[in-house]
Amino acid sequence: MAVLAVLALAGGVVWDALDGRFWGRHALLAGLAASIIVVVLSVAVVNEVIERRRRRRWSVLAQHVMLELVRSTRLVWTGLLELAGALPADTPVRTTLDQGRHVAQARSLAFAAVGDLVGDRERRQQLHDGMAEWVRVNDEVLGRWAGVLLNADAYTEMIDRHVELASDIAWLANVWDTLEPVDDPKRRRRARQPAAHVEGEIDDGRLADRVVVILQLAEELDRLTLAVALRLLRCEELIELVVE
Repeated sequence: MAVLAVLALAGGVVWDALDGRFWGRHALLAGLAASIIVVVLSVAVVNEVIERRRRRRWSVLAQHVMLELVRSTRLVWTGLLELAGALPADTPVRTTLDQGRHVAQARSLAFAAVGDLVGDRERRQQLHDGMAEWVRVNDEVLGRWAGVLLNADAYTEMIDRHVELASDIAWLANVWDTLEPVDDPKRRRRARQPAAHVEGEIDDGRLADRVVVILQLAEELDRLTLAVALRLLRCEELIELVVE
């Protein structure tokens, strides 16, 4: 609208310079044209101000949600590597995360670590319990924020990827609870879902393979979502500088 108004204004100026007698002979038409141009420019400016404020509100909310999603995905992949003994102790957090990412991104290293984890009875039970906790956390975060961000097309694909991760974890948790029943009544009821009937029996190799898929997806979503959150932060700071 602003571009059209500016073009119309420029056209009127050029026309007036080439043939000023037309506007002089048609004062009413000249006044109407000038009024329309002013109205269009005003509406365009007001709409832009409103849109900037709306984007700023969305960026603040979206950044908060992105960081919540980062926390939930990091809980999954770092928890897996901690149980597998692949995260070093007594080292700075940044170093720990970098080394953990190296293991998660290399399928051979990830499969070796998860294979040892699944084969250890005690740690296997801890992983089984951890899956149930990750299901609860993902359900809480996505249930709270997914409906909000799905109204913004820019974040739909990211939410879809996190729903994919949550679905993979919930599916495997249900199968595991069915094959290896637990004492928790809630988990026993959830295990009645058809996951185990569709999946069938899972040996240690298949279980490790499914866990590695979850590990790598969670680590990837951690990086991608954090990048979106940091980009939103920079956009917000830029908007504040422009407003000031």
